[in-house]
Amino acid sequence: MRVTALVPAAGMGKRMGAGINKQYLLLAGRPILAHTLAVFELAPFVDEVYLIVPEDEIPFCRENVVERYGFAKVRRSVAGGSERQHSVLNGLRAMESPGADDVVLIHDGVRPFVTLPVLEQSVEAARLHDGALTAVPVKDTVKVVRDGTVLETPPRESLWLAQTPQTFRYGIIREAHERAAADGWLGTDDASLVERLGMSVRIVPGDYGNFKITTPEDLVLAEAFLKNRAKGEG
Repeated sequence: MRVTALVPAAGMGKRMGAGINKQYLLLAGRPILAHTLAVFELAPFVDEVYLIVPEDEIPFCRENVVERYGFAKVRRSVAGGSERQHSVLNGLRAMESPGADDVVLIHDGVRPFVTLPVLEQSVEAARLHDGALTAVPVKDTVKVVRDGTVLETPPRESLWLAQTPQTFRYGIIREAHERAAADGWLGTDDASLVERLGMSVRIVPGDYGNFKITTPEDLVLAEAFLKNRAKGEG
C-alpha cells in the first residue's frame, strides 16, 4: 500500500501583495514551499510527492525548489487549475498506477509546520475510515450572522478549524472529486467532497502551529515560530 502526498501550491497569493506567489517567499532563507516539502522528504512512511503548481511556473519550481534543495520524493510537478479543487483533481489524475486502497495525503504547500506525528496519524486514520481531517478546536466564540444580525451562537465544543493534511484512500477521494467535477459542485475542502457522498471523515487532532501562510502577518508569525522552535521554546 503506497502513500502519496499531493501538495497543491498553485495559489496566486493576492493577499500577500509581494509581487511573487506566496509559496516562493523566503522563510529563514528558504522558500516556504521548500520547508513544506522537507517534512515529506523526511517522512519514512511517505513514498512519493506530486507537486501541483501553476503551469507556467513548473520549470521555475523544479529548478529553484525541487532540484535546488534535493527533494528526491517529488515524482513530478503537475499543472494546477483555476481553483484549488481543480488542482487536486489534476494531481489525482496524474498519479501513476494508483491502487484503490493506496493512501493520499493532501496538504497545502504553504503550511510548512505540519509535524511527522500528525502526518502518520492521518495515514493510519485514512486506512481505517473513509477519510481523515486534521483539525483543531476553535478558541473563540463563533456567531452565525446574516445581514449584520446574529442568528445563533453554536456551541463552541462542536466547532473545529479544518487544516491539512486531509487524507483518504485513493479510490474514495478520486470518486469524490470526479463526482463533484461532473456535477459542477465546488466544495470548501477535500473532506467536504467525501462528506457529500455520505461517507464518514474522522478528526485527527492537529496543532495550532500548523497554520497557513497567506498574509504578511502570517509570514512574520512564521519567522517568530521558527526562531522559538530553534530555541526549543515552540
